[in-house]
Amino acid sequence: MERRTFLTSSLIASALSVAPPAGQLLAAQDTPQEQPKDQSKQHAKETTREFYLLRRYILTNGPQRKLCDDFFRDVLVPALNRLAITPVGVFDLAIGAETPTFYVLMPSVSAELLVNLETRLAQDSVYMKVGAPFLNAPATAPAFVRMENSLMVAFEKIPRLTLPAATATHSPRVFELRTYESPSDLDHKRKVEMMQSGEEEIFANAGFSQVFYGDTVIGPRMPNLTYMLSYESVSVRDKKWAAFLASAAWKSMSSQPRYSFENIVSSITALILTPTDYSQI
Repeated sequence: MERRTFLTSSLIASALSVAPPAGQLLAAQDTPQEQPKDQSKQHAKETTREFYLLRRYILTNGPQRKLCDDFFRDVLVPALNRLAITPVGVFDLAIGAETPTFYVLMPSVSAELLVNLETRLAQDSVYMKVGAPFLNAPATAPAFVRMENSLMVAFEKIPRLTLPAATATHSPRVFELRTYESPSDLDHKRKVEMMQSGEEEIFANAGFSQVFYGDTVIGPRMPNLTYMLSYESVSVRDKKWAAFLASAAWKSMSSQPRYSFENIVSSITALILTPTDYSQI
């Protein structure tokens, strides 16, 4: 128990150390000053930075797909909602390496909840009972090949996930998950700065639907950031990117010496995802 407590505390400390403003905002939420009570709560709700747990399930073709799909829809998403983790996004990899693959996006204002997620889920008797076929799958017929996790903290100036308009109407939509790796911490910090100091505005002006921006604090291939965009279709995506790259605002920003003195992004991974019919994003 002492070892588990130490590990959990260390992980949370690592996550929060890269984002001191989040801690300040949480403190401000607890002790509002010179604001009406309802106004201070609304401000805290809008500005407190979220954390994102992005989980990747790598599968093999065959029964694993149905087993995972049933588990996510009937067991995992309802259990996460009971923990106030919402909205939960569940996506199928449409264009990218290593298909079939599912991605599950879990947002929360509590890093501790996400770090201790498996422990909390194990205390949910409904989750354990209904999820038994997936959770207790034998080694001869496993539920998945591998599972990978990344924990991110939302950008300070883009602190909350935004649902695409098409989500509410269950209209056709695709998502693009983009990860930017940088060759050094300095370059990474400059790219984060660049994205939340004007680049996201250029995306907005080009008509992009921006879902979330996350700075990875625990995960592979660091330092990196990940963000998600949404479109009506892949063809719409291509048109919007063409408009973005051709815009005078992007050309001006990307040529600024602060961001162009060297290649501050060394690798870009872009994946096209389609939401499952039960995805809440």
